[in-house]
Amino acid sequence: MTIIKHVITTVLAISLIVTGLAAAEEAPKGLAGAAAADGEYRIGPEDLLDIAVWNNQAISRTMPVRPDGKISLPLLNEVQAAGLTPPQLRDVLMKRLTDYMPSPEVSVIVREVHSFKVSVIGEVKTPGRYELKSRATVLDVLAQAGPFTDFASRARIFVIRSNGGAVKRIPFNYNKVVSSDAPDGNFSLQPGDIVVVP
Repeated sequence: MTIIKHVITTVLAISLIVTGLAAAEEAPKGLAGAAAADGEYRIGPEDLLDIAVWNNQAISRTMPVRPDGKISLPLLNEVQAAGLTPPQLRDVLMKRLTDYMPSPEVSVIVREVHSFKVSVIGEVKTPGRYELKSRATVLDVLAQAGPFTDFASRARIFVIRSNGGAVKRIPFNYNKVVSSDAPDGNFSLQPGDIVVVP
């Protein structure tokens, strides 16, 4: 009797492991998947993408990522693009296209970056929203916003960063960063950050 219980328990454990592995393979890579290595670009809303399916002009096209982070393609309808790297989006498209064609070859190219936007408000010459084309630090964006006004409190600058539902306030002391006291305090901004100069 115990041998039968042991065999049944082993079979159940193996079936659960196999089911878990299959589910892991089905899960889309992206925000919930493995994190992209540092330096890899993640697609964002308003980015312009070139999607090319080899030997299929009907599906190949240039399109912007919608504000909800999705793109629409013939046969596939809605596809989540924001939050994925171009190779991850290519893998998702290839997997979904296998239902319609054998061994599809897909390339994804980010033609124009429009999703990296940060705002600067407060005591600077030209406050506003800035569209960045590459990684930028707080000092980079403050340089774009122009000189401080006479009333700017350089030691009390902070960055407002939304991370999901949480909002974080990150202090930035301009005086310390430009002096030799804290040169490492000049951190990189993320899309959607707001730099506040009181």
